[in-house]
Amino acid sequence: MSIQVIIVLVLTVIISIISTLAYSVRIVGVRTGRIAVSFAVFNVFALISRTANSIQAPLLAKKIENTIKIGDPQSLLTTFRWILFSTTMATIIGSVLMPTFIKVFGKVVESFSVNRSISKVLLHGFSKSGIEQFKSSVTKPKKENLSQLKSLKMIPKKIVLLNTIAFSIMTVGVLASLYAGCLNPELRTTCSTLSAVITGIATIIMVIFIDPFISILTDDVINGQCTQLQFDRCIIFIVGGLIVGTLLAQVLLVPAAQVISFIARHI
Repeated sequence: MSIQVIIVLVLTVIISIISTLAYSVRIVGVRTGRIAVSFAVFNVFALISRTANSIQAPLLAKKIENTIKIGDPQSLLTTFRWILFSTTMATIIGSVLMPTFIKVFGKVVESFSVNRSISKVLLHGFSKSGIEQFKSSVTKPKKENLSQLKSLKMIPKKIVLLNTIAFSIMTVGVLASLYAGCLNPELRTTCSTLSAVITGIATIIMVIFIDPFISILTDDVINGQCTQLQFDRCIIFIVGGLIVGTLLAQVLLVPAAQVISFIARHI
């Protein structure tokens, strides 16, 4: 495995962990009563994710160009499967880190509300007291919380299923279009353009069904129409759906690439 691929895998892990932890922001917002501030502070992590994504894209493009020159698309498929595997592992890691992140991020939000400066919060995080607070916030997932996953009562099954499908499409969309372009070098520009159509479908599902539901549920907790426990369990199931979605993406990779190749040849 080349250094180039290893860097891509590391960046994939960073992006996926941050994407998973993003679901913790609403929990912190509800618990602290500072939803807008929570999203504002999390933008720092989102910036890290976008930076990693901007570095990852040209590395993948270079890998594809080299694969086309060599004429060995199978090696690219292996690389993509490693990327999807790293996405799965990173999503699992992110879900395990959620209890710790919720505690740490809650303190960060409270600190920002007092200091009103991201730079001051960051400096405090690297100070001796900040490191001590981080150590005291490290938390393992509670067994009783995991045992609650056995009960499907009060869980929006359709929303969890839609979120799983949307996330799997979003995860595999770009990789499938790149692989389709490698299988059809003369149409690789068309194939890469079609990735926006694929991920656009997932985005529509997220915007129309998932995000509004979570937003309404957040308001219900604040208004006392939904308990904190029910809200937390819903988020846990949604994050669990992300893990299943990454596994489903492995299955969809080759069929999705074949569909994209077919569309590219006939449009």
